[in-house]
Amino acid sequence: MTFKMKKNLSFLSILCLLVCLLNINASAQKKQKSAVPQLGKSPVKEVIKAMTLEEKARLVVGMGFKMPGMPPPTPKQMKEGINIGGFKLPPSDPDAYNVPEKVAGAAGRTHAITRLGIPSITVSDGPAGIRIDPIRNKDSSKTYYATAFPVGTLLASSWDPALVHRVGAAFGSEVHEYGADILLGPGVNIHRNPLGGRNFEYYSEDPLITGRIAAAMINGIQSQGVGTSIKHFAANNQETNRNSVNTIVSERAMREIYLKGFEIAVKTAQPWTVMSSYNKLNGTYTSERYDLLTTILKKEWGFKGFVMTDWFGGHDAVAQAKAGNDLLMPGGPPQSQAIVEAVKNGKLSEKQLDANVERILNILLKSPEFKKYKYSGAPDLKKDAAVSRSAAAQGMVLLKDDDNALPLTKAKNIALFGNTSYDLIAGGTGSGDVNKAYTISLIQGLTNGGYVVNESLKNTYETYLNDAKAKQPKRRSFFEPAPPIPQMEVKAELLAAEAAGADAAVLTIGRNAGEGADRKLDNDFYLSADEKTLVKNISDAFHAKGKKLIVVLNIGGVIEVASWRDQADGILLAWQPGLEAGNAITDVLSGKVNPSGKLATTFPVDYPDVPSAKNFPGKDLPMAPGEAEGPMRSKPSEVTYEEGIYVGYRYYNTFDVKTAYEFGYGLSYTHFKYSDLKLSSKTFNGSVTATVTVTNTGDVAGKEVAEVYVSAPQLSLPKPAEELKAFGKTKVLQPKESQTISFTLTAKDLASFDSARSAWVAEAGTYTVKVGASSTDIKRTEKFKLAQNIITEKVHTVLQPQVHIAELKK
Repeated sequence: MTFKMKKNLSFLSILCLLVCLLNINASAQKKQKSAVPQLGKSPVKEVIKAMTLEEKARLVVGMGFKMPGMPPPTPKQMKEGINIGGFKLPPSDPDAYNVPEKVAGAAGRTHAITRLGIPSITVSDGPAGIRIDPIRNKDSSKTYYATAFPVGTLLASSWDPALVHRVGAAFGSEVHEYGADILLGPGVNIHRNPLGGRNFEYYSEDPLITGRIAAAMINGIQSQGVGTSIKHFAANNQETNRNSVNTIVSERAMREIYLKGFEIAVKTAQPWTVMSSYNKLNGTYTSERYDLLTTILKKEWGFKGFVMTDWFGGHDAVAQAKAGNDLLMPGGPPQSQAIVEAVKNGKLSEKQLDANVERILNILLKSPEFKKYKYSGAPDLKKDAAVSRSAAAQGMVLLKDDDNALPLTKAKNIALFGNTSYDLIAGGTGSGDVNKAYTISLIQGLTNGGYVVNESLKNTYETYLNDAKAKQPKRRSFFEPAPPIPQMEVKAELLAAEAAGADAAVLTIGRNAGEGADRKLDNDFYLSADEKTLVKNISDAFHAKGKKLIVVLNIGGVIEVASWRDQADGILLAWQPGLEAGNAITDVLSGKVNPSGKLATTFPVDYPDVPSAKNFPGKDLPMAPGEAEGPMRSKPSEVTYEEGIYVGYRYYNTFDVKTAYEFGYGLSYTHFKYSDLKLSSKTFNGSVTATVTVTNTGDVAGKEVAEVYVSAPQLSLPKPAEELKAFGKTKVLQPKESQTISFTLTAKDLASFDSARSAWVAEAGTYTVKVGASSTDIKRTEKFKLAQNIITEKVHTVLQPQVHIAELKK
């Protein structure tokens, strides 16, 4: 054997040895990796044990917020925050910019911990349709528009949980197919005051309607394999100073009014997450209140998901984690660092941090991202638009119909007035807005429905609106939409010509509002001077010709109607009906759909009649030296809920205050009779079942909502004159057809909250069951007796006000 051959053999031996060593090392690494717990394969608690403190602190803090058009934060901004237009936002995580977005335009993400199989999930706005970027990388050949569904107030006006469930399922399918995991909605706050800027997102002044409609929406969305985030928890009933306002409210008002809707939704539907609100509640930020987030939500109600903050909500990451606010959004490294330091120095127990982590991981296991769902990016938008149109028509409320002004069966030539007729408002602004492909205007809807609209009038309006839009100032920020365009003046000659040639006049009055500001009285709650003039002039001109004026209210919140409604023959409350707005309105105006909506919020005669008018939105307090207002920072302020439990109809009915249109009100193109109200017993024994028969006595098919109110004995606890305790909507009843509906009332339905005993108590005495078409239009009544007091539930003493509240009393 030559020296050269020996050398080659020696080299081969060494090479073989190296390969063997590498294989052994790879095998050892594989074995070591397989020994690390993996989410979904190992128990969640084992995964938590394997996490480092830093990984836990990273998981409970979001990935940060990517500001549109801005570069990643500099090292200095990482420490000090980002200054935008003189306002400072908290520091963002560089990962928000460096880790590619799965869903462009989504609101936020969580951190992945890949070594443990923990994925990053994506959360997205909003309550009326998923809010994401419709066009990406300037490429319009593939778009990602979403369906703008009707706003929450319209859906609640349907009084139809089954309908809302169908909307939720369509909604959830878009969330699923666009790749998001959790939708940041629905909003479940109460309509405390008609000027609330985000009332359009919320459902009602009543917690039962709120809770049942919210539960239907949650169940519908989550039926598609994605989650929801019910918000804003709690007592977040205004936008003014929302980040700093201290809401001062009694425990009874909280439990009976402001928490009850959340409670119903949580217990009925178990949303994946709950979003804490910005405001303070009796002196402490809601995201830092253990008694709110843990004692009530998790212990008393049995909530199984996790709690996240609203974006940049709260001020103390450690206090939030202690309170049971499991995820801080959108998140930033300083919050993670604070949590790590707090565990190390004993200010935060690792046991509490583990509890926060466990709740997040349990929800991650359900997420499409964890299940590696291959989303299409192409939901069936045509199908969902049809769902939106149907729901919109069924939630509209017919407020007035004198002398059969509606439906417009004989009138075919329509004079269409009002800016909004040509530029309908699909939904509100801010995070509640939706990036949609289109909005059907009323003129489009009427044309599609076979009506003829004067071309000259149309051209005049469109020219005016195009010119006005060109002159509008640019939108300054997400929180400051463009101001409304003043109503076009309709010259006398044009009005006279329209009155002579058209069969009827339709005037649309529009209103919009949204995140960041509450509404105003002048030119908002009240009609502007030019709107009042327009209503009067059209009314006079058409009535002089024996023709009718129909007013369509394309609004997100309540407005004053009493001073001008006599000038209109018909008034249709269309709310903000989503992207198929014009078609849905036409469906009702034409009679294709018989309106069956009922008000889930009261229309007062005048603003001073509102029970919270004197203390909304509260009072400003002195600012600390060096402080400045901004989008995420507002003046220190406080608001006291002096009306207590007397919110909405609970106030108007109890104190005999006349309303323009009462809670539960809504007309139909047919008529209904209520008969045969029967109770299963005249003595309460665990429950009472009421049955009532509803008959369509008119000439056209239609649906009716039967509303059940209960008047309780006024003993040790003062109570409203009546409270909604149940409701049911009939099927479509043909003329002369009847349907019997049943409702079961339990002791919990009869109970009021007694703060002195920290208990829900049904007091002994006589109860009156009232069934009717509205809160004041009661058709049938029956009574039963409760022999002795029943404590239905003992709870913790929580949320105590730090000051005396001079609450309203009868």
